[in-house]
Amino acid sequence: MPADASVITMSPDPLGAYAISPGWKAGGFLFLSGQAAIDEQGAIVGAGDFDAQLKATFAAIDRVLAAGGSDRSAIIKVTIYLTDMANFPHIVEARRQYFTPPWPADTVVEVRALALPELMVEIDVIALAGPV
Repeated sequence: MPADASVITMSPDPLGAYAISPGWKAGGFLFLSGQAAIDEQGAIVGAGDFDAQLKATFAAIDRVLAAGGSDRSAIIKVTIYLTDMANFPHIVEARRQYFTPPWPADTVVEVRALALPELMVEIDVIALAGPV
């Protein structure tokens, strides 16, 4: 492991039960595990409500970024996983709501399912290890 790599820790850690690190800091970057509509205690937020899940997902992203010493302004790449591409218009609107120019690089893919059946969206993030 590179000398400058360290795990991002959180307390409470909603992903700990799944043997997943919230993310890693390495080489001046943060690499976050996929974040979804799971609150700090590990409970699903907004089952059946895509907008509520999207809001909760960004709240989870913000918590991990803060734990890594960064914030949303430092995000340079996102990969967004949707269980239904019909929700893509919500993603376009979310980009405007949760990001500012210059926009992060972005990939959106539809998947058959996510780790928990109630989840409709998951986002993984690469960010600079500090606010821009």
